[in-house]
Amino acid sequence: MSTADPALRGAVEALLFVSDEPVTASRIGEILEVSAQTVSAVLSELAEEYRAGERGFQLREVAGGWRLYTHPAYHDQIEQYVLSWDTRRLSQAALEALAVIAYHQPVTRAGVNAVRGVNSEAVISSLIEKGLVRELGRNPDAGNAIIYGTTRTFLEKFGLKDLADLPPLEEFAPDPRTEEAIRERLGSPTFTPSAGDDDAASDGAGERDGASSLDISGDGGGTDDADVVGID
Repeated sequence: MSTADPALRGAVEALLFVSDEPVTASRIGEILEVSAQTVSAVLSELAEEYRAGERGFQLREVAGGWRLYTHPAYHDQIEQYVLSWDTRRLSQAALEALAVIAYHQPVTRAGVNAVRGVNSEAVISSLIEKGLVRELGRNPDAGNAIIYGTTRTFLEKFGLKDLADLPPLEEFAPDPRTEEAIRERLGSPTFTPSAGDDDAASDGAGERDGASSLDISGDGGGTDDADVVGID
């Protein structure tokens, strides 16, 4: 049973409904003139209430804040009713590049190319336009090449609290020989690889830029539209 003031709960819900991006407990607290701790308690209570009641929406903590999302169980019905923000598609090529950047950031374009096996310049530019990838700076050890990383929008659109929520790479690991080959590619001096070498995005997959696409945002890989996979 709720222990929070009904008026406070209602105010928090109202702010969540009008927010088009994750909002922090401290920001809500500023607006409502209550402590962030109090708001955090209300948010957790609401999230559990929605979950237990199997509501048509969920309250999730993502990208450092809280946001309401439609329940995944009803995505088919929602897709039939409205066109969501992701009517612009993210191609297989863009997915590959995004996976490499997500798991290996900060990474240079040459580093992405090394894993995918093809030039990724256009794809990365498209990901930047969509707000999923950004320039983090330059790598003086790689000819002052630009290094890339994911954005807060990336976390938000994929429903991640932070990068630690990315699926373990072990779930996608190929055979040992392929893994070692990719490790060698990632060992080039163009960038410093992270602890787990990304095999989810490649294994020659860059040669197949005409595969499935994901409903996320404007196609960044040219002629790569086929099956569409919906996400929140």
